Amino acid sequence: MYETIKYQVKNNVAWLTLNRPDSLNAFIAQMNKEIQLAIKKSTVDENVRAIVIIGEGRAFCSGQDLSEVTESMDHGDVLRNNYGPMIKEIANCEKPIIAAVNGVAAGAGLSLALACDFRLLSEKATFLQAFIHVGLIPDSGNLYYLTRLVGQAKALELAVLGEKISAEQAKAINLATNVFPVETFIDDVTNFATRIATMPTKAIGLIKRSVKDSYELTFTDYLEREAQGQRIAGLTTDHHEGVQAFMQKRKPTFSGK
Repeated sequence: MYETIKYQVKNNVAWLTLNRPDSLNAFIAQMNKEIQLAIKKSTVDENVRAIVIIGEGRAFCSGQDLSEVTESMDHGDVLRNNYGPMIKEIANCEKPIIAAVNGVAAGAGLSLALACDFRLLSEKATFLQAFIHVGLIPDSGNLYYLTRLVGQAKALELAVLGEKISAEQAKAINLATNVFPVETFIDDVTNFATRIATMPTKAIGLIKRSVKDSYELTFTDYLEREAQGQRIAGLTTDHHEGVQAFMQKRKPTFSGK
């Protein structure tokens, strides 16, 4: 079904592996579409309660494959047709998405990582705002997410200077959830994803929705949307299980329902 990515589900976690290692997992149009399809598939699969995006080989994603770039190319149309739909699919997914950044994440590869809910970095991972080096602006939702994560001044600095950011630097400026040793990276990501996949999945989706609403609604409208969300959460099986577990002084077993 897929040619540029690999997709498998293990222990309620969907693993989406960018699979063009010879090009450092650089984007081509087909990869954009396959990522979009895989996220959509994970969204509707009740067996999936968390999603991990990782790169095959020594890189996460090096950005756009320049072999697909031509002088006559309309970069706006490329974003509208390829990158935009992919990033929107990620943004609309209410399941937790983890970027497991195992190597360089540059250009649109960085944008992909920024669009995820959590960024787990190998200690050898690096981030690079590569756009300025080819006379372009950060795209694929890059500055939308970056500004919210690090603030306006730092986002502008990173975008204009285009300097490489180490894993520890990324952690220091709030771009990384955690940094793990290379030797244990896969195990650490697996443990994190497995933990997230055992949490109340619908509540996580509502939390993601609430965070997004906090930027887009007035405070009064937000409070109403918050009340609506809490009503939905209160009707879930997981809420009932959480209350019962608290009353019975035991650890809850959430089903994601």
